[in-house]
Amino acid sequence: MTTAATETAGPAVRVRFLGDFELTVNGTPVRRWRAGKARGLFQYLVVHRGQMLTRDRLYESLWPGADSTAGSSLKVAAHALRRVLDAHPDRPGDSGIQLVYRDFGYVLHVTGLWSDLDRFQELVHAGLRAAGAGDTALARTRLRAAIALYGGEFLRGESADWVVEQREYLRALVLRALGVLRTDAEDREDFVELIELCRRTLEIDRHHEETYRALMAAHGRRGELACVRRWYELCARRMRDELAVAPGQETQRLLRALIPAAARAAAPAPASVGGAPATVRALRPAGRQPGTPPWSAEVRTSALARPVRRARPDNRAPGLLARTADPATA
Repeated sequence: MTTAATETAGPAVRVRFLGDFELTVNGTPVRRWRAGKARGLFQYLVVHRGQMLTRDRLYESLWPGADSTAGSSLKVAAHALRRVLDAHPDRPGDSGIQLVYRDFGYVLHVTGLWSDLDRFQELVHAGLRAAGAGDTALARTRLRAAIALYGGEFLRGESADWVVEQREYLRALVLRALGVLRTDAEDREDFVELIELCRRTLEIDRHHEETYRALMAAHGRRGELACVRRWYELCARRMRDELAVAPGQETQRLLRALIPAAARAAAPAPASVGGAPATVRALRPAGRQPGTPPWSAEVRTSALARPVRRARPDNRAPGLLARTADPATA
């Protein structure tokens, strides 16, 4: 497909990798690829543009197990790519894209390219540098922009090894950015933003224990014990059913630290000297009587029998809070 030049603002070639792949040339989406591997070849070349990629490397990445000495598949894909994008090496079309064969491989040159992949990485690295330098306002701005740009996993639906490798690298970057923003929201006690950041994190990694701890700690500071329990139980169920492991010791210590502390602030004085108050014992998983649900109507009624006097918010980090409340780890 030959794309005609149009008057458009910004780069002539726009590529989106995060989520569903999208290529726009001079304002016109490219949807028809003349060969099955032409699109995959373009995606790989764009990520590594400006580099001379040998035939062996291209075959290893795009046609694993195939004989690179024959070279027919690569030639067909390269020819189709040039026809689709006017990417002729000696006379590039309006796209400004050149696919050049040089020595033993290919190199791609693109004039006026915008890529969400490049921009996302620039924003994350700039935000992390600002956070390291103590410029929280700049870090917040850059990292929020990066999160907004992350529309989904890299080349969603593709399964080639090189795609999976790039996808995991970007997943680690976005989780790091979310972690810095989450800590910032905790420091500012911005509960609404904290919840949204946790939601985005769990969409990307549903087993991210640090996020569950942040949610437990935030609800614990607000005296919302049922929410603390539910987030812990969701974490435990996902870890058990999907990874065959239990929540880590830090998560378990945080549960024991938050619920008894908040329960004592809300419950009446102990009626007996034989241990912790009945309400506190009911809230503790290990101390429940066999067959008694952790959040039974009897327990809720007992806990709500008197007006709730909430503990003062504790702004310490969840890990420090857990260590402070559990003498065994002090």
